[in-house]
Amino acid sequence: MRVDFYQLSRDPAEAVLPLIARNTLKAGERLLVVSAREDQLGFISRELWGRAADSFLAHGFSGGDHDARQPILLSDAMAPGNGAKYVAIADGVWRDADPGFERTFYIFDDETLQPARECWVMLGKRGGIDRRFWKQQGGKWVEGP
Repeated sequence: MRVDFYQLSRDPAEAVLPLIARNTLKAGERLLVVSAREDQLGFISRELWGRAADSFLAHGFSGGDHDARQPILLSDAMAPGNGAKYVAIADGVWRDADPGFERTFYIFDDETLQPARECWVMLGKRGGIDRRFWKQQGGKWVEGP
């Protein structure tokens, strides 16, 4: 499994998620977006509707009749009702679950920096996990230490 750590310094998770979602769909994958904050999921939904004028990203909230059909599913649990192999943790709270995800986008900010560091160390002790770190720099995402 690959875990990409995304440290937010300029944009909130709500602004970053549409970019991750678009790239996930381009790769032919489905995405589960997880946050315990209902308000954050609402903000993410609005951003997916139209971050850019021509970029509507079809999605839905978990618990509906059509979860399995959603290319992007917003949820408060690590349960990929849409069959997603990719998951984005938007609220900075790591969740240990293994429903077969191939890739995790772990998004954190200054408030969740210390738990993210602890997660980095914890995952480094496990086998089979490819960890990568990304940070915002001058309007771009750069991989780094």
